[in-house]
Amino acid sequence: MRMHIELDNAIIGEIDVIAGPHRRSAFVREAVLEAIERHRRTRHLRGAAGLLRDSEHQWDDDPAAWVSRQRGGDPRRVG
Repeated sequence: MRMHIELDNAIIGEIDVIAGPHRRSAFVREAVLEAIERHRRTRHLRGAAGLLRDSEHQWDDDPAAWVSRQRGGDPRRVG
């Protein structure tokens, strides 16, 4: 699908420096896809915020020891 967008000359100049004048559409397409993915990730992170309690976790007393135990419990891990 084609769509008409308006951009300032300065923005077009920056795009041309980065992508070249013959790759403007591809550059804009990639930028829009990145923005959509960033928006999606932000929405998921905000939706997950607050799901964990502030205390009473297995790692509260000694986070380093908890991480070490987690790593040691994985038979695929070497070292």
